[in-house]
Amino acid sequence: MSAVALRGVLFDLDGTIVDVPYDWDAIRDELDTRGVPILGYLETLKEPERSRKHALLERHEADATRNARLKRGIRRLLSFCAERGLKTALVTNNSARNTRAILDRFRLSFTYISSRESGLWKPSGAPLRAAMAALDLSAEECCAVGDSPFDVRAAEDAGIRRVFLLAARRRPAAIAGARICSSASVLLAEISALL
Repeated sequence: MSAVALRGVLFDLDGTIVDVPYDWDAIRDELDTRGVPILGYLETLKEPERSRKHALLERHEADATRNARLKRGIRRLLSFCAERGLKTALVTNNSARNTRAILDRFRLSFTYISSRESGLWKPSGAPLRAAMAALDLSAEECCAVGDSPFDVRAAEDAGIRRVFLLAARRRPAAIAGARICSSASVLLAEISALL
C-alpha cells in the first residue's frame, strides 16, 4: 500500500522559520522551572509569581523577536507549498504578538496560525491536532516541520509520521522518528518527494 499524498505542512516558528537568539538554559534557570516545560510550569504558579515570571519570559521573547532572522530558503519553501496547493499551518508556543510581529516583518502567511493563547502547547500533540482539524486534514496527509525534540514529540502524539527537523546538525535526542534536513532546500526536496 502506498503512502497518502501530502496535502499539508505544519511548521514550528522559532528555530524553524526564523533563527532566534534564545538561551533556553539561562531562561529556564532564571524562571527556576525545576525541569518542567516553561509554559506548563508557569501555569502551576500562583499570583503574583505567575505574572512576574510570565513578564520575564515575555521580555526574553520580545528581545529574541526583535533579533529574529528569516532562515535562508524559507521564503522559497513557503512559495513552493503555495504553488503546489499545500495547506500550511504555523503552530508555535510563542505569543500571538511575537508571532504576528515576525510574520508582518518578513511578509509571511500561513493557512492557519496557532500561538500559545490557544491554550494548546507542544510537546502535546493537541495544537497540531487542532491545526489539522481547522485545515480538514488527517495526520496521514500532513508532515510536521520543527527544530526540537518538543516538535518531534508533538507530531508523534498527533499521529503524524512524517516529521522533519530543520537543523544544521543531528541531535541524538531528537532523531528517533524524524528526518534531519540541513537546510530549507533539502527540506523542499523531501516535501516534493511526498507529493
